[in-house]
Amino acid sequence: MHYVIMGCGRVGSTLALALQNRDHSVAVIDRDSSAFRRLGPSFEGRRVTGIGFDRGTLREAGIENAYAFAAVSSGDNSNILAARVARETFDVEHVVARIYDPGRAEIYQRLGIPTVATVKWTADQVMRRLIPAGAVSMHTDASGAITLAEVPFDASWIGTPLTKLESVTSARVAYLTRLGEGMLPIKNTVLQDGDLLQVLVRPAELPAVEHLLSQPRPSNI
Repeated sequence: MHYVIMGCGRVGSTLALALQNRDHSVAVIDRDSSAFRRLGPSFEGRRVTGIGFDRGTLREAGIENAYAFAAVSSGDNSNILAARVARETFDVEHVVARIYDPGRAEIYQRLGIPTVATVKWTADQVMRRLIPAGAVSMHTDASGAITLAEVPFDASWIGTPLTKLESVTSARVAYLTRLGEGMLPIKNTVLQDGDLLQVLVRPAELPAVEHLLSQPRPSNI
């Protein structure tokens, strides 16, 4: 699959090389051509010098065939503008933007753009949001009996009370990440659009939980 990355700083270059190592094609956009030195000689993708929210620059980077777009430059406004152009003009479904001001997260969330605040930002977090990798195991206890995993869910589960979700799976909801911040669920918490769902589950049962939540919610739930 093809990925387009805006910003060739530490995170952008790390992400580009990681995606290339997974045999994906990658294009990196930066207004400063000297930033591409971070990619090193092993990078085989496109290096596009230009403004990341310019439509011509995005086309040169292959945005029209892109599976996903990540805006990870040093400017909040540039990142969100580029992410909106990718989503709204070029219909790229998988888009994520880096932000420095967590207070803006809710605004961007309403625009349908997933964001991560820079204090929590790692290339690994970007990968989780861009690559269709299913459930991601985040931690397993020393005995191997329980794992903490981030599990994606079908949009039809939005609005489902977490207590109901727990009753139909073998998982216990550990916490949600909502608008860039972790939150502990309470009795009446429901899934919202954009939530990241972290559950505690036995490793052997994780595939079944992942499969159930990836499907449309059954009408009897």
